[in-house]
Amino acid sequence: MHSDQLLADLEARGLLPPEQAAAIAQDEQNRPFSLHQELRAALYLGITLLTGGLGVLLYQHLDEIGHGVIIASMFLLMMAGFGYAARHRQPFTWGQAVAPSFIPDYALLLGCLLFLALETYLQVQYNVFGSRYGLATMLPAVLFFGLAYRFDHRGVLAMGITALALWVGVSIAPVSAFTDNNFFTTRLGGVAVLLGLLLTGVGLDADLNRRKPHFAFTYVSLGANLALLAATAALFDFYPQPFLPKVVVVPLILALSVALMWYARRTQSYLFLLMGLLYGYLIVSYLFFRALEFSHGAGAELIITFYFTLSAVGIILLFVNGKKFLRRI
Repeated sequence: MHSDQLLADLEARGLLPPEQAAAIAQDEQNRPFSLHQELRAALYLGITLLTGGLGVLLYQHLDEIGHGVIIASMFLLMMAGFGYAARHRQPFTWGQAVAPSFIPDYALLLGCLLFLALETYLQVQYNVFGSRYGLATMLPAVLFFGLAYRFDHRGVLAMGITALALWVGVSIAPVSAFTDNNFFTTRLGGVAVLLGLLLTGVGLDADLNRRKPHFAFTYVSLGANLALLAATAALFDFYPQPFLPKVVVVPLILALSVALMWYARRTQSYLFLLMGLLYGYLIVSYLFFRALEFSHGAGAELIITFYFTLSAVGIILLFVNGKKFLRRI
């Protein structure tokens, strides 16, 4: 309901004197409007467009500008971003640091993006790392994890986790798996499950032991998704050779789904609730159809219809009562 309608209703019911209603209405009209979120979105969009535009500009005018000028420009701009963030950094704390402004966060993000661009440019143009792709992926992982904890930046932490996953993948799987665009190799699947479980455990530890507890969301969401996606792919035989038997994969997915729903109640997060429900429903449906295959009973179509109808109703009711479900115990 609009504030004017609400004030008029309260005034008509005699619950609010006309003088107070007029004062509240005047305050509502003269109250400053916050542009905080809009400015942050504009700044994020500007940094993304700047880095993308620089890449296009360099590609189109590479011969005119010269490699030395390009590398020096990216390096100076990167150091300017890191320098500005370092100048306005807050003292280290295991809690959440309160930044005086959001600009240093975006300066740090710009520096990290330019670091990746500079590294890629040097590799493509001068083959600095040669075939040592592990080193090329490990460097940003180490740098981004250090910067994320020092500057208390969840965006850089997500970049560090991505770089870590890439380093692990490059180190474990043959490079041909990437050049052939084939990510469903047995070794890669097993490592993805282990890395996902490790990241999820780090996130839970951060939350329970209050060591950067606000990092837990990034760790758990990325880690649980990685482990569950790899385990689900193994369940449906996407890998040429199974790295885990299905008697292990099924309890693993069920346990992670239940854990996500528990964590959703702890943190009151709809995202974790959705993840737990999605993967849990997937595994329950898998077990249902497997049981149906073994039963060889008549009326399978009717049973399937009832199953999807009742399960859909159950999920809808759960989402409708999501606030009650997420309420702390």
